[in-house]
Amino acid sequence: MSEGGYAIELYFDPALENQVLKAWNVLARRQISSHLIEIESRPHITLYSTPFIDPAKLESIIKTFASKQEPLPLSLSTIGCLPNDSNLLFLAPTPSLSLLQFHSQLCDAMRKEGIEISEEYRPDNWIPYCAVAQDVPKARMGESLCVLRDLKLPVAGYAMDIGLVEFSPVREFFSFVLGSTLEG
Repeated sequence: MSEGGYAIELYFDPALENQVLKAWNVLARRQISSHLIEIESRPHITLYSTPFIDPAKLESIIKTFASKQEPLPLSLSTIGCLPNDSNLLFLAPTPSLSLLQFHSQLCDAMRKEGIEISEEYRPDNWIPYCAVAQDVPKARMGESLCVLRDLKLPVAGYAMDIGLVEFSPVREFFSFVLGSTLEG
């Protein structure tokens, strides 16, 4: 997964973020995977990703979208892996109606502005997950799952902001707090 691109990411409240960082750090200490730390990522759920986009165009869409939302309750409740070459391990949130609606409203807002949503990020196909390890050696998959089990799931909290990053390494263009129209 060394090819670059852009991603719209959903970020957590500090307590929930720390739970995920705990997993990142244990996996790094055990030399299973430190990829996410090395590329300077931040715990997140990817809402959309694309190889090419105009950040300025997305900024106004996301700013308006974020202002109409509220912090979103999340519960990271399951452990999973993607059956592809990158041997990615993740914590998945319970796919609550509010999370799925949040994602599909974002897709609608982007489509209205003529932004193409690729197959895997369309509302019917999207798999919400928070990556905890990438390129895990096959022989250490079992051990990694045990480390994640020790997190005492579910861990609950809120999605607090939404941002656009370029990767990798990860560079944030902007982020907006959900429901951030305090001056209005």
